[in-house]
This record gives sequence, C-alpha cells and structure tokens, in this order.
Amino acid sequence: MKLLVIEDELRAADYLKQGLSENGYVVEVAHNGTDGLHAVVNGDHDLIVLDIMLPGIDGFAVLSALRTSKATPVLLLTARGQTDDKVRGLDLGADDYLVKPFQFLELLARIRVLLKRNNGKGGAADSLLRLADMEVDPVRHRAVRAGKRIDLSAKEFALLTLLMQRTGQVLSRTQIASLVWDINFDSDTNVVEVAIRRLRAKVDDDFPEKLIHTVRGVGYVLEQRRVA
Repeated sequence: MKLLVIEDELRAADYLKQGLSENGYVVEVAHNGTDGLHAVVNGDHDLIVLDIMLPGIDGFAVLSALRTSKATPVLLLTARGQTDDKVRGLDLGADDYLVKPFQFLELLARIRVLLKRNNGKGGAADSLLRLADMEVDPVRHRAVRAGKRIDLSAKEFALLTLLMQRTGQVLSRTQIASLVWDINFDSDTNVVEVAIRRLRAKVDDDFPEKLIHTVRGVGYVLEQRRVA
C-alpha cells in the first residue's frame, strides 16, 4: 500500500513517514501544497494524509483540485479543530478528519478503515489478495500459505503485497526499489536481491510449487506456473 503524506512541518512529516513505513506502508512525502498536488496528479496512491495549513496552496485547495479527477481516500490531518473546518473539509470530499495532537495508533486505525472501505467496499474479505494456496490481507497485514501463517517483516510484507497486486507482471529492480523503499535505484546496491531471497525463503522454500520467479535481465514476477 502506497501512501502520500502532504505535511509542511519537517519533524511531523519525518515522524509520519517513519511510523507508517515501520507498519508496512510505502510512504511518499510532499512538504507544500504545490508539490503535494503534483504528486497526486502524477502518482498512484492508495491513501493521502493531507494537512490543511500548508504554505502556498493550502490543504483545502489541494483537496478541491484532486477531487476533480481522483477518488483516492483522503484523511485530513491538522491542528485546526473547529467545526467549520471539519465541515468544509468533508464537504470538499475528505473521507476522515484527525486533529493534532493525535495518538499514532488512532491514525493507523483510521487508515486501515479507509483502506478497507476503499478496497473492500464494505467487506474485509474483498480486499484479500489470492494466488494458488497463498492469501495476503493488506488491511490486517497478514499473509498465509496453505493455511500456515507467514512471519514477515514490514518491508517483506510490503514487497509481497506489491508482487501480489501485480501478479503476472514482471517488475524491474528499479520499480521494486522505488515502490517498496521509495529510493532512487543505485545499481551498486543489492537490497532488492537480498529482500527477494529472504521472501522466497519464507514464501516458497517449504512448498513444492514456487510462486516467485526471476526473469533474467529484467526483474521478478509472482505467478503460478503449471508444470506439464
């Protein structure tokens, strides 16, 4: 799941990015309304955390502009607690509203609810990702194969979720590094290979049917391959 955080306070933005990343989300950050709106238009995010009090274009203007073309769930995150601001934000198309200061666990809970509502449209089962005997629940951060729970780190879960969401699509190392680690790809690093190797050990090694495959010179793909 990829989230966009639009927050001008650097410490708050870093706190949100670290906390959300540790919980398995891929997080992109913009520090003003202009950059945030550009990221919205050019990105593919599952949810947007949007501060109202932004320099330049404020959060209300960003929300109004993005609602002309995007239905992405938006959680307003702001120091303003007045009823008028809440009503205005909801009228402009926000899906939820959280006032600073807040408990991070509450933020996580609200994000899970919005993602479940958007992906499952009323049922958690609808958001499940399935391939062969494997099932991944992006909302509950749970992965199971052949009835056995797979113990994954936050990054391993993010990587598996990405592969499951793109089943049958070959992803390059550059794409994986950008979508899972949100970093510019460095050809000298082997972070992707190491992560794939560790994920394979947990997802494939104990099962006769292998689901993670290497496409030499291109990248990696998750798919079910029938053996003749």
